[in-house]
Amino acid sequence: MTDPVNVICIKYGTRYPADYVNILHRSVRRHLRRPFIFHCCTDDPAGLDRDIVTIGFPENPGLKTHWPHVLVKLMITRDGFGGLQGPTLFLDLDVAILDDIDPLFDFEPGRNCIIHNWVNWRKRLLGRRPHVGNSSVFRFEAGPASDYIYRTFLAEMTQAENTAVFNTEQAFLTHAMRDVVWWPDQWMRSFKWHLRPVFPFNMIIPPRAPQGCRILVFHGRPDPDEAIHGYRGKTPRHSTLPAPWIGDHWKL
Repeated sequence: MTDPVNVICIKYGTRYPADYVNILHRSVRRHLRRPFIFHCCTDDPAGLDRDIVTIGFPENPGLKTHWPHVLVKLMITRDGFGGLQGPTLFLDLDVAILDDIDPLFDFEPGRNCIIHNWVNWRKRLLGRRPHVGNSSVFRFEAGPASDYIYRTFLAEMTQAENTAVFNTEQAFLTHAMRDVVWWPDQWMRSFKWHLRPVFPFNMIIPPRAPQGCRILVFHGRPDPDEAIHGYRGKTPRHSTLPAPWIGDHWKL
């Protein structure tokens, strides 16, 4: 039998309750056929499923801005972090797994795979999609093979937290990984960019399930539970009608 692969998420603070981790864990169990170990790096393991392996939340490595910070994702690439070894898939808590994710471990084995971050249609038409990943879903080789990413983070920490240099954590992660491969676009879709109809059609047309999508990403708002029941944004432009089909996938 092959060694189990790793799936890891991070939970800290109070925005996402333990149920978000448990929903993600059980969804992975439904959609991943090969042996795996599900890890959660967290500052509060209360309420997590018993077969989730918890990893203590790391100490601040020296960042001067508020900690915890989204740059904590860089910490999991350290050799020895949580005892991780081998192919490791990171998933944000605010994603919904819609289909088989075994291909995420077969695609470009041994390389750093990440979403090519989405941009608006004007930039796409002009060919101005920058070389920046979206860290909601990425895969790397845990252990010595990825330690250079963590070492780059330590060496360039001042630049990493300087938004004038790297405007997002994921821009620095892409830089630190050096060699990245984009996931096939169809596999990862954004709820906001691909499913929410443009205004004013979002007020009369509900979001529809995407074809060929394996993981649906909910970066920002709405969160998955909000999208299921409908979301009233700060303006009508950011609102959505209910999408109950999401509940077929995002559930305990």
